[in-house]
Parts: sequence; structure tokens; C-alpha cells
Amino acid sequence: MFPIRDHNPSGRTPYVTYALIAINIAVFLITIDQDQSPRALMSFYANYALVPALLSEGYGYPGLITSMFLHGGWMHIAGNMLFLYIFGDNLEDKMGHAGFTLFYLAAGLGAGLIHWLTDPLSIVPTVGASGAIAGVMGGYLLLFPKARVDILIILVLIFRVLPVPAWLMLALWFAMQLIGGWGTSADESGVAYWAHVGGFVVGLALTVPIWLRLGGPRFWTRTHGQPPHPEKAYTFDSSRVPRVQGRQRHTQVPRIRRK
Repeated sequence: MFPIRDHNPSGRTPYVTYALIAINIAVFLITIDQDQSPRALMSFYANYALVPALLSEGYGYPGLITSMFLHGGWMHIAGNMLFLYIFGDNLEDKMGHAGFTLFYLAAGLGAGLIHWLTDPLSIVPTVGASGAIAGVMGGYLLLFPKARVDILIILVLIFRVLPVPAWLMLALWFAMQLIGGWGTSADESGVAYWAHVGGFVVGLALTVPIWLRLGGPRFWTRTHGQPPHPEKAYTFDSSRVPRVQGRQRHTQVPRIRRK
């Protein structure tokens, strides 16, 4: 069950959102190399990923930024870029191109710092844009709580699209991150749950000035929590897709944590 689109069209072309998606994909295609030795990969991650233990020793600060543009696999980057595509354009519309750029980077930095504070001695490299994207989701929740988001539900071979309010989808996602963070030790988890939680909270907080400028509670009263423009309509159909089993090549790679 995951979101595939929202009904909230943007009033301007989201150049920054598109650029961030393009940069992340380009960096992923340049850096992905399954034939690298584990030692070479560990050296790469030590230089460019977020390693909490290095921060605790006073090193590795560039990793707070560079880790936001690295991903650990095809599904990792596909999921992150889908979320950015769905929610990023509307925040960029409200914040402007420069404002959204600063917001995105600040949310990512905040997520990385909170991840470090929750596990300052971890030597596991952390990569991924989802801390910053969680900030985008937090801002979206504040500005468009009742915008409709289409959720794709997969039951065996039946695909079903279900529209739900953004606040419900985002609240469930946030609750899952909290449960994951509390229920799994940092050394055992392959997901940086607290980076997600931190990014979401930081993004929500950074959006408060925009929300107040728009009128705060009066903005919600005027729009009833909906987007302040007509929603985009979609046709909903269920479909059956045959399952194709593909071969996978297994290679030994160093352990990293995804965010």
C-alpha cells in the first residue's frame, strides 16, 4: 500500500522538484556499481554517506548533504522519488523555487542531525533523500491536510486505487516510522526511522511561517483543509496484472542504512 498521486495540481512548474529528481537519479546511475569490491564501497560510503560515529569524532560533516543524494538500490530511489514527485510540487508552489530549495536542504540536514543524535556511535553508513522528503510531507500535511491522495493497494494480482485524505495517509506513514524507531534497535534496522521522524517534524515546523502568512487557522477555514483550487479528477479502475518471476543476481555488498 503506497501513494501514487494526489489530486492537488500545482499552480507553477516545479522546476526545483524536477531538478532534485533528476540530480538524484543521475547520481544514482553514476555511483551504482554492483561489481565494486566491498572495501571500495565502504571507502565510498565513508566519504559521502552519513556516518554518525564520524560526526561524533568531528569528521564527516559533508556527508550530511552528500548522503541526501545517494541511494542504496533501485527500489530505494524509486520510492523516494515517487514521494518527492507527489508532494514536492505543491510546497514549491507555495514557497517559491528558492524558498523550497532552502526548505528541502534544511529538512534534510535536520533529519540527518536527529538521526545522529539518536545513535551517535553507529558506524553504519546512512544514505537516502527520504529525510528531506519527509520534511516535504510534513509541510504538505500542514498546508493541505484534506487534499486527496490516491493509494495503490495490491492484493495478490488485484490492483486497487483508493483515494484518501492526505492527513490520513501521512499520519499512518508517520506512525509507522515511530513504531519502527521504537520497536527496532538502531544497529539492527536497515531503515533510518528517526531520520524520517526528524525530517517530518522539522519540515512541519519550517512550514509554520508559510501557513501563518496564508492566514493560519483562517486559511484552513477558507479552504476547509482542501487545496485552494479545483482538484484534479482521475478515473479509478481495478486491474489484473500477471506476475513474472525474474532472476536476481546476488552480490555481497556492505551493509548500509536507508533513509
